[in-house]
Amino acid sequence: MTAELKTATFAGGCFWCMVQPFDTYPGIERVVSGYTGGHVANPTYEQVCAGGTGHTEAVQITYDPSKVSYADLVEIYWQQTDPTDAFGQFQDRGDNYRPVIYYQTEEEKGIAEASKQKLQDSGRFDQPIVTTIEPAQPFYPAEEYHQDFYKKDPFRMMIEEAGGRQKFIDQHWKGVSGK
Repeated sequence: MTAELKTATFAGGCFWCMVQPFDTYPGIERVVSGYTGGHVANPTYEQVCAGGTGHTEAVQITYDPSKVSYADLVEIYWQQTDPTDAFGQFQDRGDNYRPVIYYQTEEEKGIAEASKQKLQDSGRFDQPIVTTIEPAQPFYPAEEYHQDFYKKDPFRMMIEEAGGRQKFIDQHWKGVSGK
């Protein structure tokens, strides 16, 4: 008997950079790049980048809760973002790159809020944790060329990571389980 799969949705800047950390974790079945949180059905990459749709670039993770918990996913998420920057992530600026944890149930909301408070109380960051926790909205998969981008174009991914994300992760999460 296999467990029923669940989904989780996180926005943390460029969706290209958010896929690999989850994709390579045991219990993750699939990670899809896409758009959520906006008011336009089936937006395109160009529409989201231009602004005005209200969407964030996000990843939707399908996972086996018997192998990885939602709380584990939230912890992985924190370790991929700058939770003190509400206006984008690293070199990616603007509302469509803001950090958001999207919850589907009140239980997930509670887990995310408790995790956020724990992170704030930890003193790991000198500034407040500003990542928002919002109810899940319709998720629209991005165009195919955005899917599994870290596998399709490793050189471009090196350029993306050079934008400060990896340095920030190394500085703030070195020595933490999984880092």
